[in-house]
Amino acid sequence: MQRAAGVRDSDLGKFLQVRRSLLTPDDIGLPGDGKRRRVRGLRREEVAHIAQVSVNYYTRLEQGQNRSASPEVLDAIANALRLNAGERAHLHNLSRAAELARPAKAAEEVRPAVARMISAYLQGPAVVLGRQMDILAWNALARTMFSGHIDIEELLARDAPPNLAELVFLHPGARALYPRWNDEAVEMAGYLRMMAGRFPGDPELVELIERLSLASPEFTEIWSGHVVWDKTFGTRHLHHPAVGELTLAFESLRLPDSPDQCIVLYHAEPASLEEEALRVLLEGRGGG
Repeated sequence: MQRAAGVRDSDLGKFLQVRRSLLTPDDIGLPGDGKRRRVRGLRREEVAHIAQVSVNYYTRLEQGQNRSASPEVLDAIANALRLNAGERAHLHNLSRAAELARPAKAAEEVRPAVARMISAYLQGPAVVLGRQMDILAWNALARTMFSGHIDIEELLARDAPPNLAELVFLHPGARALYPRWNDEAVEMAGYLRMMAGRFPGDPELVELIERLSLASPEFTEIWSGHVVWDKTFGTRHLHHPAVGELTLAFESLRLPDSPDQCIVLYHAEPASLEEEALRVLLEGRGGG
């Protein structure tokens, strides 16, 4: 099995190769030549043509022989590969890995005022996630939602905070908690990929990725696809034995003074079955 790892010097080239393989000439407005391609995706010369760089220059980028591309060139390549905002930022981070590398940080802590705000949030589950997906703070509804399938007391008894990525990939209750586990797993690995690009060389993040790759074949497979995903907003499907499956909207916020920490707030549509279900859980009628 190929082991996953943190950001390596070759990751810029691998990321470009994977993104190139996902496109066809039709996707970028190029006429096809009618010939069957031996490999999937665009050719290097097609990406170079759209990005208006030489084929040799682009080839050197993919082969990891050139990491000094200007922001303008990277943006042109991002446009050619149809990268979204998160993928574009990841591409820039990979090109600056040596510049972004930094020594290990001290253990993450949540400001007391932020922790109180999270505890006071009653509209749905709320969590604060650290740069390695540690759950640094969570409200009563978040703990109740997890407790339907995971032993919360056992998690809280540990010296370190619970890690959401480890729960998703390694805990046997995760597939019941997340009815659409495959989607959750892809997003989780994609978020770790983004954070690995933002904090290259972070020893705790590298250790987490290594640990997941050794214990979870699913993680290793997803990681090898270089998926990048940012927590911004969307919907998530969760399950609790007392109320069944819930579809909740979420919004993510980053703290200006701690941009590597992410607040995730969930809520239900007004007057919906999900809103009533959350009320049941909050009032303790769900037995969580």
